[in-house]
Amino acid sequence: MRKMLLWAGLFLLLHVQLGSTYKLVCYFTNWSQYRPDLGKYMPGNVDPQLCTHLIYAFATMNQHKIAPYEWNDDVLYKQFNDLKKANPKLVTILAIGGWNFGTQKFTDMVASAGNRSIFIKSVISYLRQYDFEGIDLDFEYPGSRGSPPEDKQRFTILIQEMLDAFNEEAKSSGLPRLLITAAVSAGKGTIDAGYEIAKIGQLLDFISVMTYDFHGGWDTHSGHNSPLCKGSKDYGELEYFNINFAMNYWKNNGAPAEKLLLGFPTYGRTFRNPNPNSCDVGIPVSGAGSAGPYTREAGFWAYYEICTWLKGTTVNWIPDQRVPYACKSNEWVGFDNQESYECKVRFLKESGFGGAMVWAIDLDDFQGSFCNEGKYPLINHLKSLLEGSTVNCPGEICGGSTTPTIPGTTTTTTTTTTTTTTANPGGPTQEPPVTPPPNPPVDDVDNNFCVGKNDGLHVNPLNANKFYICSYGITYSMKCADGLVFKASCNCCDWP
Repeated sequence: MRKMLLWAGLFLLLHVQLGSTYKLVCYFTNWSQYRPDLGKYMPGNVDPQLCTHLIYAFATMNQHKIAPYEWNDDVLYKQFNDLKKANPKLVTILAIGGWNFGTQKFTDMVASAGNRSIFIKSVISYLRQYDFEGIDLDFEYPGSRGSPPEDKQRFTILIQEMLDAFNEEAKSSGLPRLLITAAVSAGKGTIDAGYEIAKIGQLLDFISVMTYDFHGGWDTHSGHNSPLCKGSKDYGELEYFNINFAMNYWKNNGAPAEKLLLGFPTYGRTFRNPNPNSCDVGIPVSGAGSAGPYTREAGFWAYYEICTWLKGTTVNWIPDQRVPYACKSNEWVGFDNQESYECKVRFLKESGFGGAMVWAIDLDDFQGSFCNEGKYPLINHLKSLLEGSTVNCPGEICGGSTTPTIPGTTTTTTTTTTTTTTANPGGPTQEPPVTPPPNPPVDDVDNNFCVGKNDGLHVNPLNANKFYICSYGITYSMKCADGLVFKASCNCCDWP
């Protein structure tokens, strides 16, 4: 009996030790200070014991040098980094970029060795001045949104040169080396266009995959913001719009699993439902839902806004995607709760990933005054799960299947399909996909098109809105966003 108790104790100790190695990286947004009343969030609202790493979003860039974005960033920087007095183990990082940053300044900076050197030197000086431990590169995205294909390789070069400079600075200063991390897209086309996955995977200290905004107000049919698995109604390129595919795509193309962090949203995406009598996944919708009273952005609600709105309605569960949604009046809301977090953490642990990234700490019920679930109900639950609490998510994750793959593809691909719609401007988001109609015609697809043809991308001669990916003679039919056509001149989807 004594031996059994000893073994049980050793098992629990090992479990706790393993759990404690997971990173819990939380973003703080410097515009949350402008939310009204109970939504206002400042560094003083942060629980310094909650996350292992805190990332301050965002800094900007002027004349190739890192620069403050908000008028009071210098004051907030100090308050933010003073949190380390209460938790000396806390690591603070400064993020540069974001959706609103665009790509032009990034493209200009990486275009030459001289410009990159100016940027890197300014980053070292800035981080040391304000007591940050590293830089988080949130460029959205290399090779997309106006960024040329060359930026894919130049992004790798920037990271390599930055790492070399950080190592040299650490030697000369005697201080620990500054960290280099990145927030990256979860959209396949954007990934292919923007990242030399295996190379940057070796260079970066960790990689936060933005596994959210898979669906939102830019779509014509309802879909969940951050589904764990492929849905039963997903076909074609929609099979890629889920966490399972995105995380495994990064891992299978050479990013070390232990460096990959799974993105956990503390917000939901809402749609305007023109038929209040219909509440299902994939129903026709008419744009983004209403704005929340605190976040004040159409189609985007913080968890503390959602839990208040849920009173008096029924929460539905999407069994194959392991996430909840709800309907009330003319609103359709897809969101995350503690139950969906449990399934995502189980997937994270079984896949060997390095931890979780949260967007954002200020969107959880940080005061505990809205949801009656205590302070930070989502992030605290996530923390406990990562530290070894029992995960309750029965059954096979994503049906026990592996991520969809395209045989023969590699990370050297420089083509992408893009849309001209925009996503959440408030945070690091991936390019929003556009949902095709529920029953697309199939008579314009030749399943034998690639027989005898070279590998690569080809225009569908019967439908300019579609194209083929040929790999080892196998045909994969793909579709551009509605209104766009595939152009061989750029191997991309563009306006006619």
